[in-house]
Amino acid sequence: MKWRDWDRNLKIRLFGEGTMNVLFWAFFPFMTIYFERSFGKNSAGLLLVLSQVFSVAASLIGGYCADRFGRKRMMVFAAIGESVSFILFAAANSPWLSSPLLTFFSFSLLGVFGALYWPASHAMVADVVAEKHRASVFAVFYTSINIAVVIGPIVGSYIFYTHRFEMLLTGVIITAILAVVLAYFLDETTTVKERVKEKGKKWTTVLWEELNDYRIIAKDRTFLLFIIAGVLVSQTFMQLDILIAVYTSEVVQDQTLVHIGDFKWTISGERAFGLILAENGLLVALFTVLVTRYMNRLKEKRVFISSCLLYAFGMTLYGLTQNVWVFILAMGIFTLAELMVVGIQESFIAKLAPLDMRGQYFSAASLRFTLGRLLAPFSLVATNYFSYQVVFTVIGLLAIGGAVIYSLMFAKMERASLSNS
Repeated sequence: MKWRDWDRNLKIRLFGEGTMNVLFWAFFPFMTIYFERSFGKNSAGLLLVLSQVFSVAASLIGGYCADRFGRKRMMVFAAIGESVSFILFAAANSPWLSSPLLTFFSFSLLGVFGALYWPASHAMVADVVAEKHRASVFAVFYTSINIAVVIGPIVGSYIFYTHRFEMLLTGVIITAILAVVLAYFLDETTTVKERVKEKGKKWTTVLWEELNDYRIIAKDRTFLLFIIAGVLVSQTFMQLDILIAVYTSEVVQDQTLVHIGDFKWTISGERAFGLILAENGLLVALFTVLVTRYMNRLKEKRVFISSCLLYAFGMTLYGLTQNVWVFILAMGIFTLAELMVVGIQESFIAKLAPLDMRGQYFSAASLRFTLGRLLAPFSLVATNYFSYQVVFTVIGLLAIGGAVIYSLMFAKMERASLSNS
């Protein structure tokens, strides 16, 4: 689908959300480090879990709100909410006030409004783009996110600790402008007739229906194994802005990366983490299509299991060193594991799902990430009782456990295929 054929809504959102994503990735990865230094590892881990609970609850009703009130209205509402959250965020980190508790509240509030924004955003793409072009449009938005992951952390590593107040004020301005642009230039893509269908339902009813959809997991043993394996493996990549962030900031102390003659490049822990995160985003942006094309030629069993093993190796290696160059190598391995499965997971879920339950299966499949996000911060708590090396190794073992579960799942699928033939 060519750019000139894109709906105006999509063009507006691509630029607006692209700018927001750069801002988001300039502060979000460093929040775990901030909370750990403000509250200690135990409290920071539990607060991050609590923050995810709020976001998960909002995401469960986000789709209903998009259908009930309209895509545009929810996106404008969420953008206004994000602007208000940034006002509180900036106030809590201003020259006149320094409040970690208010920072946590505003950070959690940003997560809630973000969870309300994205279902409407994704639904709008489905509304205005023909099915055959949706994958390419989503790919462009996915690429823009990864460009933000490259730029944001590098910028944030320089300004988060020195000009946080000014950065957060910029967030107030950007989200306010985004809300105004969405309100005045975005077109609604759902009709009144479509929204009337949702009027008879209360949000509590919708929430209960969403939770009931997950009952299909208990009935489909193969799908259950897929979810369990996904939760185990998610404990690796969910650590990117939690355990990896804190560990890198603690162990790297003005380490010299390059020393040639009079030129000397020395890097702090926070900037090393920004570099590592930018590496991940750059590799994803550059090689997603290439790696996915190659992985499509291999058997799914080999791809899923190999990805788990690479995650395990990358995480374990990361925890065994304090050298930034080895961190870069470990992140390269880690990112390859991510790229191996990013292009085939959705098609695999579609293969498992009956035609009349495909929507429910995709909804339930998100539990891999929902539960993963809820459990991941406990790794930070664990570092109070065990060494970093032990915690990294345990997370690596969880990824190996995921490989074992995937192996059992494919064995079950093969037995079912033989019995049906």
